[in-house]
Amino acid sequence: MSESGERGGDVPRLGEKSGRRRGSAVTIHEVARHANVSPMTVSRVINGESNVRDTTREIVMQAVRALNYRPNPAARLLAGARDTRIALIYSNPSASYLSEMLVGALDGSHRTAAQLVLDRWDNLKPAAEKAAAQKLSEGIAGVILPPPLCESRAIAAAFAAEGVPAVALATGQAREDVSCVRIDDFNAAREMTQHLIAAGHTRIAFIKGQPTQTASQQRLEGFEAAMAEADLEVDPALVIQGFFTYKSGLEATEKLLARKRVPTAIFASNDDMAAAAISVAHRRQLDVPGDLSVVGFDDTPIATTVWPELTTVRQPIAAMAEAAINLLLHKIRRAKDRHSHQAVDHLVPYELVKRDSVAPPRKS
Repeated sequence: MSESGERGGDVPRLGEKSGRRRGSAVTIHEVARHANVSPMTVSRVINGESNVRDTTREIVMQAVRALNYRPNPAARLLAGARDTRIALIYSNPSASYLSEMLVGALDGSHRTAAQLVLDRWDNLKPAAEKAAAQKLSEGIAGVILPPPLCESRAIAAAFAAEGVPAVALATGQAREDVSCVRIDDFNAAREMTQHLIAAGHTRIAFIKGQPTQTASQQRLEGFEAAMAEADLEVDPALVIQGFFTYKSGLEATEKLLARKRVPTAIFASNDDMAAAAISVAHRRQLDVPGDLSVVGFDDTPIATTVWPELTTVRQPIAAMAEAAINLLLHKIRRAKDRHSHQAVDHLVPYELVKRDSVAPPRKS
C-alpha cells in the first residue's frame, strides 16, 4: 500500500493530534512533508547535528511532536549512511584532469564508505549558483569544489549558509573562509624554471593559465622568481595568456613561434597547453627538444601520450581528491566541535617529473 493510502487523508496541521491507527508507524518522509523540508534535513535534526538553521530545526521538531514520530534504530542507521553523501561539483575541466580527479574521489569514497554524488555546473550566474547550492545541500553532508569553482567565495558562502562544509581543491593559496587541499604552485613552477635554466636556457617563454584561478598567478610568480634569481630578464613578449585549454595553447604557441627571436624553451601552465605547444612545433618542422624544449604542469595522462613525453610537475590530483574526502568526513563527524569549522590548509607534495621534452638549446 502506498504511503498516501496508508495515511488515509491529509497530514494533520501543527498542533493537531494525529488520527493514525495505533501501531501504524510514522515515517521520516511524512515528517519531512509535514515540515516542508527534505528527509535529509529531518535526519540531521533528529540526529542532533549542528548544520541546520535554528528556525528549520524548530519547524521539524514541531512536526515530530505533532505526528508523535519515533525513529527506530534501523532508520537512524540509514540516516547516518545518507549523511555521509559527499558531492563533487565540476565545471568544464579538461578531460585528463577530470579523470584523475574522479579516480581519487571514487577511491576515497569507496575506502571510507561515503557516497559520492557528481553534479555539473556550467556557466551558472551567481543567483543560479546560490539556488543550486541550496538545492544540493538538502541531500549531502559535504562538498568538494575543484577548479574553477574552488575560487568562488560566493559558492563557498552559499554552502556555509546551509551548514554544509566545503573543501576547495587545487587552489593557489590558502583561504580563511574554506578548507583547501593544494600543492605549492609557486615553488613547483620555480623548480621547473630552474630545471630549464640548468639545461642552458635563457630565453624562456611562459604560457599563463586561466586568469581567474589563483594557481595560475602562483605559477607565473614562481617562473618570474626563478628567472630573477638567475639574473635573467623576463621578456614581456614571451609571456602569453592561455586558459588551460588545448586550443589556447595552440594560439599562444603560434604567437611565440611567429616572433623574430623565438624562445628556446616554453613553459606551459598545464599539460594540455604544453601538448599543444609540441603540436605547433611539429607543424613548423621544429624538433622537440632539439630546437625547442617544452614543459608542462599537472602530469595528467596527456603528458605521456604526446611525443616526446612531457617533462612536467606532478600534481597528485587523485591523491588530492582522496584527501579532500578524508578532510570532509573529519569535519562532518566533528560537526558539534567548534574547532571543526576552522579552515584547514592541507598541502600535498608535488614532484618534478623529467622526461624527453627538455634538452640544452642548440648553439646559434
